[in-house]
This record gives sequence, C-alpha cells and structure tokens, in this order.
Amino acid sequence: MSSPPPTGAAAESVPENPTPNGAADRSAIVRLVHVRKSFGRQAVLRDISLEIQRGLTTVVLGPSGCGKSVLLKHIIGLLRPDSGQVWYEDVRVDTLSEVRLGAIRMHFGVLFQQGALFDSMSVRQNVGFSLVEHTDLNAAERERRIRRVLRMVGMVDSIDKMPSELSGGQRKRVALARAIILEPKVILYDEPTTGLDPIRSDVINELIIKLQSELGITSVVVTHDLSSAFKVADWMVMLYDGQLALEGTPQVFRDTDHPQVRRFLLGEASEEELKGIHARGGGGRVTETAATAASDADANRSRWRRP
Repeated sequence: MSSPPPTGAAAESVPENPTPNGAADRSAIVRLVHVRKSFGRQAVLRDISLEIQRGLTTVVLGPSGCGKSVLLKHIIGLLRPDSGQVWYEDVRVDTLSEVRLGAIRMHFGVLFQQGALFDSMSVRQNVGFSLVEHTDLNAAERERRIRRVLRMVGMVDSIDKMPSELSGGQRKRVALARAIILEPKVILYDEPTTGLDPIRSDVINELIIKLQSELGITSVVVTHDLSSAFKVADWMVMLYDGQLALEGTPQVFRDTDHPQVRRFLLGEASEEELKGIHARGGGGRVTETAATAASDADANRSRWRRP
C-alpha cells in the first residue's frame, strides 16, 4: 500500500527523472510519479506513483469515483496533474504542448466504454478513419490494413455494415479494431465489458489476451468486472480514496487481507454504507437482505480464493 502523501517541501521534491536508482526503469513504458489531481475541493488522485510494465496487462480496479478514468486521462495527456509527473518511455507527457502530445498519442489506442463509433460511417470507414487522418497510405494499402485488423477481431465479414446493424459486442470488437489500426504500443481499455452478457464479455477478454500475445501490446484495463479482471491481468492495481490501496499479481489480490480491497472483491458494503439502509429497513426484509448478502459473499469468497 502506498505511503501517506508527503506534505510541505517533501511534496515538491520530485527528481527530474525519478526511479529508485536514479535512472529510468526501461521495463516500464508508462510511469506516474507522485501525481495529484483535484477538481475544486475534491481530491481525486492523491500522490499516485505507478509503473505500467511493457508488454503486460495491468488491470485498474476500484469503486466508482475513485479516480480510475482520471488516471487514464493523465496517461495520454487529456488531463494534467496539479503536481507530479507522467512519463511515456523517456518523454515527460504532462509538460508537452498540445502539438507534441498529438505525436505521443499516436502510440496509444483507446477502447472507450461505449465503443464511440461514428453512427454515420460504415465499419470500414470507422476502422480506417485514423489511417485517412494520420497516414499517407493509399486506398489499397488502407483496405489491406483494415481487413487485417478486422480479421483479428473476427469482424471482417461485417466490413460494409453500419454500427446500427451490429450488436453491442460486435460494436466493441469494431472499436477495438479501430484502436489497433495504427499499431499502438499501448491500449487503454475503459470498462471494455460494460453492457455485455457473460459470453460476449469473454470474447472481449480473449481479444485482450490475443492482442497482448500476438502483437506484444501493453494494456491498461479499467474495469469493475472481476471475472474479466482476473482472467486478463498480469498485474493488478486498486485505487481507493484517490490512493493506491494495493498492487500485485492476481494471486496477491486473492490472498490479501487489506480490508477495503477484500470488501470490493467480495462485494461487501461497509458498515457506514449500510447504516442508512438498516435505519430505514424493517423486520424480515432486512434479514432477507442480510442472508442474501452473506450467501453472495460466501460464493465470491470461494471464487477469488481459488488458485
């Protein structure tokens, strides 16, 4: 668990190229160093230091409002920290101009929560949009690349369809093809399985694993879907109250006794969160809710303790 945030001079004394031995860690493709971000009086990120390891899938967990999406936006420079540093490779991202940030963002692909396809464009046009905007490839070269990435996600037969003709899972796969069309080094997934049934969710999980295996892509996956998290993760991170509550392998998370992490994994509300419900509830209804919660907790506890 991260140490308490430094205050005073200690909070400002961030080295120019910070690592434990004074030199950049070449295994980390993205680094956040003592990052803090507030919106008005609301502190969202509180002294976050995190390394995203090259070629691995890092899953970011945490309750709603804990700063997961804000963290993603810092990685690609959509938000800048109030203090601290954000690095991609050997480039400090948070100090770049918008022009230079554009070049850095070409190394990233993003799968948005709802896919964010252009409704008025076909699958071919959606996937090829970045090629038209950012490359000098001719029409034949663009077509070959579009078909190649659509084959990777199992959607080449839908190349002429419109988004309205696709299911939710199919739209996610097309959006994923679009995210990899420029051959990025890092893909950021924002709730990739939200709104999908378990089978379609597993298709997305398998694609995340496939892209890492076949293309060597580094993935950062923000999710509430614990089945997905434990399936795709090489490394896991949990944010709680704007801080790093725990990071480690999936097995570390299965074995943890950290109270907030365990409650999150087991789906257990805290006493404070339940106080209002019990105050207003009555008789057998509260008892029934408690019994159901206990049953669900037991099932979850068994599941996440599995080796």
